Amino acid sequence: MANLQDIRRRIRSVKSIQQITNAMDMVATSRLRRAKEAANRNRPYAEKTAAVIRSVAAAADDVSHPLLERHESGKRLILVLAADKGLAGAYSSNALKAAMALVEDKANTQIVTVGRKARDFFRNRSFDIVSEHIGISEKPRAQHAQKIADELIAAFSGGGIKEVYMIYTRFVSAITCVPEAVKLLPFQAPEDDGRPRAQYIYEPDAETVLGHLLPQYIFTIVYAALLQSAASELSSRMNAMSSATDNAGELIGKLDLYYNKVRQAGITNEINEIVGGAEALK
Repeated sequence: MANLQDIRRRIRSVKSIQQITNAMDMVATSRLRRAKEAANRNRPYAEKTAAVIRSVAAAADDVSHPLLERHESGKRLILVLAADKGLAGAYSSNALKAAMALVEDKANTQIVTVGRKARDFFRNRSFDIVSEHIGISEKPRAQHAQKIADELIAAFSGGGIKEVYMIYTRFVSAITCVPEAVKLLPFQAPEDDGRPRAQYIYEPDAETVLGHLLPQYIFTIVYAALLQSAASELSSRMNAMSSATDNAGELIGKLDLYYNKVRQAGITNEINEIVGGAEALK
């Protein structure tokens, strides 16, 4: 039979863990509110900006630009957005699985990582990590997105990259987050669907206009993805810590019940020994 002291020690240990998970739950909940507001504020701007740039690019026929070129050969570059820290449920693992689904040939794949989880995952599998960004997964800033966008554009414009993909986690609600893959480069204007297109007057010319708009498009998409991923990470951590706190409470209840049973059994044995000893003295 278990020792009462061991059971009490285990109850104290579980209670300490419960306090930690409860504190992490409250911190994640507080940060999630701000991250969700940032993602929701940015979403209409990002969607409208992307739609306008696609429309402008579709209306500009026979325009050459490095981000519009299709390379016949080269490597596939994948930008992977994951978490810097653990204890966020399946958030990082789902994003990493989606990234691995894009890997056709390991030798012809380069990786840009955001978050320690992504960096460690691909480093342990000996992938070619060309750039890593640590410490920004929960609190991304516009300058972080600009730096990443510049790296992707420079890599693609250099000619050694055939296509660029991005894996991020789209924030749907506090309980639903969906990993998604987006092809960033080469830039693809929407196909002609038969509907009338807007007509634009380019000043000074279409090539110059697109030369400014296309890098802005990459920055906008990357920044929106960083904000979406930050909200997804915090919501996943909040849910994971909430579940851990509830499970700790259930375990404490079971241990208390087990402690009382063991204590009662010990008292019963002592009474039986006393009664037995008294009977032996008669």
